[in-house]
Amino acid sequence: MPNQIEEFNAYRKKMNDKILSEDNKVVKRIFNLDTNAFKKGHLDVKTKELLGLVSSAVLRCDDCIRYHLETCYNEGISKEEIMETLSIATLVGGTIVIPHLRRAYEFWEALENQTI
Repeated sequence: MPNQIEEFNAYRKKMNDKILSEDNKVVKRIFNLDTNAFKKGHLDVKTKELLGLVSSAVLRCDDCIRYHLETCYNEGISKEEIMETLSIATLVGGTIVIPHLRRAYEFWEALENQTI
């Protein structure tokens, strides 16, 4: 039975493949811009992912939060760095972000406990 990480990634891939198969130039350019924006530049990938995590939490996008959490995990970002980042997001976003903080914490635990 797939876990929440596998389910998230499978759904994301399936839907991205379907959306991109429509050959919509605007959508493809937005996806490309998003991909390129998070590559190393003047800011390193770690910093960009943490910025993306804060933005996603403040905007209350659980899918985006999960995406950035997994990328942060794969980049070797520590739980302490994630929690400090999420604390800033909760401060900036206010108490309405707390439910997203809970789900983010749960997803991070799943990342830490996954079997490789």
